Amino acid sequence: MAQSLNLTSTGVLKLGLITGTWVSKRKKLQAFESRSTLRLFTIQAVQENERPRRLVDIIRIVPEISRNYFRRPSRRTLFGGISILGGFYVAQTISLSFGVLGVNDVIAAVLCVLVTEYVTRFFYSRPKVTFYLALLNNFKIGFTYGLFIDAFKLAS
Repeated sequence: MAQSLNLTSTGVLKLGLITGTWVSKRKKLQAFESRSTLRLFTIQAVQENERPRRLVDIIRIVPEISRNYFRRPSRRTLFGGISILGGFYVAQTISLSFGVLGVNDVIAAVLCVLVTEYVTRFFYSRPKVTFYLALLNNFKIGFTYGLFIDAFKLAS
């Protein structure tokens, strides 16, 4: 049982997880073949136009590529930790730069509190938490943690 699909103008084969993929050339057409691990069927997609991809086509497929990339829990955990550490780094940088200069440090503190409160309100007002919203909340947690650690350093 074989199935044949033509690719759309974006050139994306919209199927689930494909385990084995190889490229073969047949009669001036580029053919992508994939076989599932169950050996039930073969999927073949043929791209008939050999024109180069446009920037719009690439921009259109970026959200789907990122969704597929972040499906694994290990990658979600990794980027959650990176966002926490990124927030910590930004807090340390802001605290160091405004603390050393001694100029506008009160205004910087007010802006930090306002941004933190806005992100908190934005996060908890949503009925469904998406992955990118969770990353923003993790950044806020790291940012707040960094400011607390810097306050403890200054107090001692």
